[in-house]
Amino acid sequence: MAFRVVIIGGTGQVGAAVVRALVTNAACVEVVLINRRQAMAFADPRVREVVLDTGSSDFEAEIGRIARELVAQGEPVYGASCVGVGAGSMKWSEDELKALEVGVVGAFARGCHAGGIERFALLSAVGSTAKSRFRYVRVMGLKEATVEAVGFKRLAIFQPGIIAGNAHTPGYVAWLGRLVPGRFGVIEQDDIGRAFVAEFASSDASHGVVYLENGDMRRSSRK
Repeated sequence: MAFRVVIIGGTGQVGAAVVRALVTNAACVEVVLINRRQAMAFADPRVREVVLDTGSSDFEAEIGRIARELVAQGEPVYGASCVGVGAGSMKWSEDELKALEVGVVGAFARGCHAGGIERFALLSAVGSTAKSRFRYVRVMGLKEATVEAVGFKRLAIFQPGIIAGNAHTPGYVAWLGRLVPGRFGVIEQDDIGRAFVAEFASSDASHGVVYLENGDMRRSSRK
């Protein structure tokens, strides 16, 4: 079944992997990238870029308008957030992290929902919980809770461990991560991208909130 995707964070490391995977899927008829500034254009004509001020008071309303325009075209429309600070997160204060990961992502999710989008995919991190004493994990948990509260019919939360093939992951970390089994170990960036597409392409997905860790993403990426 044909579908469209509106995505924020699509020019980042994981986000770009998701967009690359989307344009290899014939069922994806359009990808709308929401960016803060003009980015390098993707070669595929199905990819459209919309530049918005994510700090503007009308950002959420603008996302709602875009979502309604996409929904009105008839095909299912899915929302996706691949926002992530990456290696630079250590230089950010907790308030700065919250402004992006909770504030901007939350506004994007609410705008998608207000515009009629019922299914959403969220990039987070393994072990995320708002009660953690670790800042990054705590902020990721707050982000998950914020998007869960929006009320999507289906919300898929992707919780990768160490991401290999990512410019923000040092090579030695990815190598050592391969020695760690399970959810905290390594997941290839392109596997995450393909798992996002499998989520969008699935017409028999159940309702509610689902969490996908390394093993789940690898299995989905091979469908």
